[in-house]
Amino acid sequence: MANKNLNAAKEAKKDEFYTQLEDINNELRHYREHFRGKTVLCNCDDPRVSNFFTYFAYNFEFLGLKRLITTCYKNQDMDLFSQNESEQAIYLIYDGDKNGNNIPDPEEIGIHPLKGDGDFRSKECIELLKQADIVVTNPPFSLFREYVAQLMEYEKKFIIIGNQNQITKKELFPYFMENKVWLGYGFKGGATHFISRYEDKATAGEHKQGMIRVSGVVWFTNLEIKKRHEHIILYRRYNPADYPRYDNYDAIEVGKTEDIPADYNGIMGVPLTFMDKYNPDQFELLGLTSGRDEFIAKPTKRYVNPKQYTNGRESNGGKVNTHANILYTTPPIGKTYYTADNADGYLVSVYDRILIRKKK
Repeated sequence: MANKNLNAAKEAKKDEFYTQLEDINNELRHYREHFRGKTVLCNCDDPRVSNFFTYFAYNFEFLGLKRLITTCYKNQDMDLFSQNESEQAIYLIYDGDKNGNNIPDPEEIGIHPLKGDGDFRSKECIELLKQADIVVTNPPFSLFREYVAQLMEYEKKFIIIGNQNQITKKELFPYFMENKVWLGYGFKGGATHFISRYEDKATAGEHKQGMIRVSGVVWFTNLEIKKRHEHIILYRRYNPADYPRYDNYDAIEVGKTEDIPADYNGIMGVPLTFMDKYNPDQFELLGLTSGRDEFIAKPTKRYVNPKQYTNGRESNGGKVNTHANILYTTPPIGKTYYTADNADGYLVSVYDRILIRKKK
């Protein structure tokens, strides 16, 4: 599903995207040493259809868990995908196999009623959160930033799914800069299929019955993993022609992570996908180049009377001040560009850039 469709789902608060067991296993196999002796909470779940509950319940002894807690949100709409026929929100507690068959039997799972609707922000769900060592789930897309803020407030370890664009939000990016949050191993190709009842916009070749394809999804975590300390092998050489300097930021443009020059020690603007390879031992994050909240990365110039041109004709512009811009001496063919009273040429804005610098 295109990002615009995901954003539409977010605006409409369509948050029922159930993760495939294969995707859960592919990610969580990298964290096995973290789970031993721990209480795991899946607090945005419906255990009747959730593969998170299935994964942890069936791997309880293998992972050496202490306890598994799962909360089930009570749907107000009886037609929602989860077919919630119960009018009672519940939480489940599983303390492992008791009869020796290595299967989580119904009689071994404690089912407890919740007074409220099971919202993760409710007082009773927060009490369950306090009991947990690690939170693992696919939280609502529409409440992602609020959800992460709660995890940070209660100092919880977590492995959760979200859209990569959340990285650049003012509530989250400082956590990345402070090395309090990073990306996990991720989904193959940065996309996956979620079990969902929503309309799938995927092409015929990528369509899966009963699922919806979502691009730009990643795993967020604050558990230590080997991946975040793997160095990027740099082999490019810097030259001004291939790495133009921004007109309004003291940095050069690096369009692809693999093109980071090995012999340049100044500030560089890299795409958002760099965060999947980010190693805090190799690089430092300095800020963002776009949006209203620029953090440490303050622009060196604000444009006066900017005008946008598309296909050589003036259009409704003005966004040039929220992006990094490359200056051209002649109008760039086939590109949307800007002019401004204080620009000595023609400006082309690049997508969101993260400013980085190599550590010595």
